[in-house]
Amino acid sequence: MAVAGLTVDIVTKIIAVAHLEPLIPIRLLGGLLTLRLIRNPGAAFSQGQRFTYVFAIAGIVVLAFVVIKLVPRIGHPAWAVAIGLLCAGVAGNLTDRLFRSPGVLRGHVIDFLELPYWPVFNVADMCITSAAILIIFLSIVKGIAITGERHVRAGRRGTGDDDDHDRSPIARG
Repeated sequence: MAVAGLTVDIVTKIIAVAHLEPLIPIRLLGGLLTLRLIRNPGAAFSQGQRFTYVFAIAGIVVLAFVVIKLVPRIGHPAWAVAIGLLCAGVAGNLTDRLFRSPGVLRGHVIDFLELPYWPVFNVADMCITSAAILIIFLSIVKGIAITGERHVRAGRRGTGDDDDHDRSPIARG
């Protein structure tokens, strides 16, 4: 998942840089989607433009943490998708910060997708957002830990009985 997401991000950015002009947006789908090339030195909503190197270092730390600490714990296929998307997104924007001008740790992220009333973004941003939604869904809504174990939420017992004897060992967690 991570390799596929990163590949799509890099390829779409190469195409965007090759075919889009920064001052000439292309409206598609009646204006629902606009292709607009932006070189973003900051974070979301172009915040922190003077701290590009901080975002690059943070990306390295986050990616290392996820790969070293979280990936080995994955015990559920949906978590593999979520963590893969997260890695793809972080690696995609980190790649820009490392290899694009104006230089290493200061590179500007290529953004080129724009929806009405929303800032310009890229495939890496979509991966990160999708990962966040899936992680919240798995953790909170479904109660599935990264290891695949199910969490028990208070007030979900059918009998009102406080005994654990009617639940599986995993559910007692």
